[in-house]
Amino acid sequence: MAVLAPVSGSAAPVPRKKRRSRVSLSDRRTRFGLFNAAPVVIYLLVLFIYPIFSTLLLSLKGENGGLTLHWYTDAFQGANLEILLTTLRISAETSLLSLVIGFVLAAAVSRLKPLWAGLVMVVVVVPHFISALVRTYGWIILLGEHGVINNALTGLHIPGAPFQLLYNETGVVIGTTSVMLPYTVLLLYAVMKGIDRRLMAAAASMGAGRVTIFRRVYLPLVAPGLVNAGILCFILCLGYYLTPALMGGEKQTMVASLIDEQVMKQDQWNGAAALGIILLLFTFAGLLLLRMLKSAGEAYRNRGTAS
Repeated sequence: MAVLAPVSGSAAPVPRKKRRSRVSLSDRRTRFGLFNAAPVVIYLLVLFIYPIFSTLLLSLKGENGGLTLHWYTDAFQGANLEILLTTLRISAETSLLSLVIGFVLAAAVSRLKPLWAGLVMVVVVVPHFISALVRTYGWIILLGEHGVINNALTGLHIPGAPFQLLYNETGVVIGTTSVMLPYTVLLLYAVMKGIDRRLMAAAASMGAGRVTIFRRVYLPLVAPGLVNAGILCFILCLGYYLTPALMGGEKQTMVASLIDEQVMKQDQWNGAAALGIILLLFTFAGLLLLRMLKSAGEAYRNRGTAS
């Protein structure tokens, strides 16, 4: 009796029972995954999506109950517009100052031995776990007219001392920078620690000077961390309330203080909701800018690699 050999190159048909078992197993995994994801989805809907949606509806609700853009137009007029511009300016100044100080500090720490670097990072991070109110009052004591800094400057006979370092934009920027500095140092230190030092040594062996190495090798490698840290500080400063309220004056009122005043004193929830949505849009714009800069950086690196 002749035995038929299987044709080479032809796949053996999968039994129907096995196919059904695979499909049922895939369905069970999908249902199990959806079951596990349900608490997270419910959490986001209840504590994130619903409040934002409610705030958006409140900002579009007029005094007569209809839909209106009055609260948004009011936010971009007069004193409210000045407060928005002040918020953007102080956030930008804080981000820039945090980047400068954080870059120098992170670069110095990244060159230390692991033990000393860990101790320095503890000194940088630990104050962040202290209450922001305590830290703000600490800065008020330091920067006051008869505070430690002005007393020291007066003792050194610095012309113009004592200086007005509180209840102006200088005091607000100093206070907010101290709050944002740990974020900047942590982000930049993580990036700088991952840079291969042999790249700088190779550039030096080819005759490049320190400025050229910094500009052509080191800075492009650190640039993604600078962008991330700068935009993070800017976004966090947009809605920061405590330090500007305690260390600033009337001309340094920020959006968070304005929202507090409209809710607590004026009972104007609609206008406060519109300002909150505007801050949220600024945050989304910052994240979009971060994404665009990352894409541009990747395209630039790929073009450089191809060439």
